[in-house]
Amino acid sequence: QLQLVESGGGLVQPGGSLRLSCAASGFTLDSFAVAWFRQGPGKEREQISCINSVNDKTYYEHSAKGRFTISRSNAGNLVYLQMNDLEPEDTAVYYCAARGWGHCAQYDHEYDFRGQGTQVTISS
Repeated sequence: QLQLVESGGGLVQPGGSLRLSCAASGFTLDSFAVAWFRQGPGKEREQISCINSVNDKTYYEHSAKGRFTISRSNAGNLVYLQMNDLEPEDTAVYYCAARGWGHCAQYDHEYDFRGQGTQVTISS
């Protein structure tokens, strides 16, 4: 069965860090563009970051620039989202999505696979 599984979410205080992982089951991620989306309470789902598979070019949503880093594992079977200096506004369910065309796309319906999400809560 082809699926994505996220892990690494949790409860942290403002200013803290988390590293989210996206793992593929039944395929490898090295030939896929992989994006991280999030959906906060009462908010629309938004793309936070993406890494393509052509040249590993990365994209970050404005609020994530300088705080979040997307990367691939050396083996190519995991994609990480390192999140630093977290703020209460970052509280959301975070999802990863994979796209076989290799280039990033803006909307999650443009991706071929999506995970179930992992909860990130930033609170003191």
